[in-house]
Amino acid sequence: NYPREFYDQYAQSQEKSVVNKMQQKYWKTKQTLIKVTGKKEDEHVVASDADLDAKLELFHSIQRTCMELLKAIELYQKRICFLSQEENELGKFLRSQGSQDKTRAGKMMQATGKALCFSSQQRLALRAPLSRLYQEVETFRYRAISDTWLTVNRMEQYRTEYRGALLWMKDVSQELDPDLYKQMEKFRKVQAQVRHAKLNFDKLKTDVCQKVDLLGASRCNLLSHVLTTYQTTLLHFWEKTSHTMAAIHESFKGYQPYEFTMLK
Repeated sequence: NYPREFYDQYAQSQEKSVVNKMQQKYWKTKQTLIKVTGKKEDEHVVASDADLDAKLELFHSIQRTCMELLKAIELYQKRICFLSQEENELGKFLRSQGSQDKTRAGKMMQATGKALCFSSQQRLALRAPLSRLYQEVETFRYRAISDTWLTVNRMEQYRTEYRGALLWMKDVSQELDPDLYKQMEKFRKVQAQVRHAKLNFDKLKTDVCQKVDLLGASRCNLLSHVLTTYQTTLLHFWEKTSHTMAAIHESFKGYQPYEFTMLK
């Protein structure tokens, strides 16, 4: 029931909307290619995101060091088990050999063997706080870092869209003739697109900066809290073993050391 002219206007507006979306995708794709190929971008545009890029460097550093910490904890756990096993084997060997030797050297071997077996058992106590540390860091990586990573990805998409819109506006402005109404109208539409893209980008830019700051603070709190337990356990381990070793040292004071002569 609508007149023909209204239908024509509607069809024309739809056509312009499709063309506009295609142009947006074209410039967004072009900006993506510039970023991927590493071509030089406008220095003023890059400088305006200097604070954001600094936050992103911090985020990637947190992401990388958390992975390195998890690998180090795994290796540390394996080394503790291996060292404890070897220490226990040495202690058992000294005890068995000392029981066969009726001299003072046999008593020293037995006492030292008992101390080494005790130390190997106490050393395994370090595994509990290390396992807790591993779980906490892994949870931190899966939740906090992953959440921040999603926000960073969304921000990068909007940044690409915004910079693509800037390229589009730059291209339109170079061919702009203020006397032609159609060109001015096109320029205003592109300008509105730039404003809209900048609004979305600025919001996510603020979100990323805040989340990275919170991420860094959370990691410091996490490590300071969990490592306190490890530090306490490590101190107790050294106190017990050093006390045992010192007691052995005191008990065997005055023993004459053996002197060996090499026979050719």
